[in-house]
Amino acid sequence: MTVDPDSGLLSPVRAGTPAEASTGDEAWVRAMLDAEAALARAQARLGTVPPEAADAITEAAGSARIDVTELARGSRATANPVVGLVKALTAAVGEIAPGAAEYVHRGSTSQDIFDTAMMLVADRTLRPLAADLDATAEALAGLARAHRDTTMAGRTLTAHAVPTTFGLKAAGWRQLVLDAAVRVRRVLDGGLPVSLGGAAGTLAAYVEYARLAGDAQADSYAERLTDAFARETGLAAPVLPWHSLRTPVADLAAALAFTAGALGKLAVDVETLTRTELGEVTEPAADGRGGSSAMPHKRNPVLATLIRSAALQVPVLAAGVTQSMAAEDERSAGVWHAEWQLVRECLRLTGGAAHTAVELARGLNAQPGRMRANLASTHGLIVSERLSAVLAPLLGKAAAKELLGAASQRAVRDDRPLRDVLAELPAVTGVLTPAALDELLDPAGYTGAAGALVDRALGDSALDDSALGDSGPAGAPAVE
Repeated sequence: MTVDPDSGLLSPVRAGTPAEASTGDEAWVRAMLDAEAALARAQARLGTVPPEAADAITEAAGSARIDVTELARGSRATANPVVGLVKALTAAVGEIAPGAAEYVHRGSTSQDIFDTAMMLVADRTLRPLAADLDATAEALAGLARAHRDTTMAGRTLTAHAVPTTFGLKAAGWRQLVLDAAVRVRRVLDGGLPVSLGGAAGTLAAYVEYARLAGDAQADSYAERLTDAFARETGLAAPVLPWHSLRTPVADLAAALAFTAGALGKLAVDVETLTRTELGEVTEPAADGRGGSSAMPHKRNPVLATLIRSAALQVPVLAAGVTQSMAAEDERSAGVWHAEWQLVRECLRLTGGAAHTAVELARGLNAQPGRMRANLASTHGLIVSERLSAVLAPLLGKAAAKELLGAASQRAVRDDRPLRDVLAELPAVTGVLTPAALDELLDPAGYTGAAGALVDRALGDSALDDSALGDSGPAGAPAVE
């Protein structure tokens, strides 16, 4: 039977992206080999492995050609791939320097190497992911600034609520992306540690080899080795071995889940706004993108669809990773193993979504004309809240509410502009001039602090707190 690689056929959001390359089987094997070489170099720093042996191990790790399929199948006998990898690496070292082979994996255990490799894979995936988040945020800032005052319908529970601006919506997307970037960098900044615990979290074998090598400070060897290993890998040094203390993995999963969800908010809003009935934004065009197999006229919002697919999967996968914190004893049978594929898919999907979001944000096209048309589709009802606020002190709160409720129902029933209905009511014409009524019914005049909020989000201006605290209608028009 031919074994095909996982090419992303069922996961197009990550197919061909940097996250796919950095999390594939070959990349994972490379990370394990890098961990083995780094461990040997760290031990050589401390005098428990000959420098020439560490050099041979590093050379062999860099040039070893591992049959990943054979390694995977062999793992069924040992429940993890490190055992087979060590065997292959030892043979490769023996060909370079026979005497160095005995120093491969010295004092280590499979989980030390695999968990360190997991952190290396995460580091190599999160760095370009963070850069993609930065690029997405920058593009969204441009949209927010360009459309600071572009009025559109604010929607709550799927229906028109009150006016907002597209700039504020874009600023909101950007804020979520920035929040995600903070969480990703918090993980990168010391949250990806090496794993070094030995068979049961005591580093006993490492310490024993130090004693046998005549290390006069063997009691401090574990800490010194952990620090040296961290320097060699570029990862952090943990306070304690974390074989069954899974904080680093849980934190990683949480950051990825949040990031996928943040990008998902952008995606679902774009999907909604691209509906034929709305048409308020369009995705960037590209040859062959968005086509339908049956309907030649269609152009589907595929970038948003890919991102949303990841946003729906990653939180579920991350929950499985978090569940694995309930690991028994000093090393777990099955719980640790259950994390692997979940973590990889979280990295792959979120990395793919972030990479896709850059293109979506950079090429997203706002359609102000459609936004204005949709604002007008309810014939002025979208500013009924403003009318209520202005008329309440003039007519009385209860009377104003009753009048507007009846007028709104009549406008809907007769399919007439609310302005025409109100202009026929003496109670209204007695307190509002025609010009005042027109001004009150202009959605662009009732966006509250939207512009100021955009400025604050983008850091474009210093705001007086009162600009955001005024809950009354801005620029109330003159009355009779």
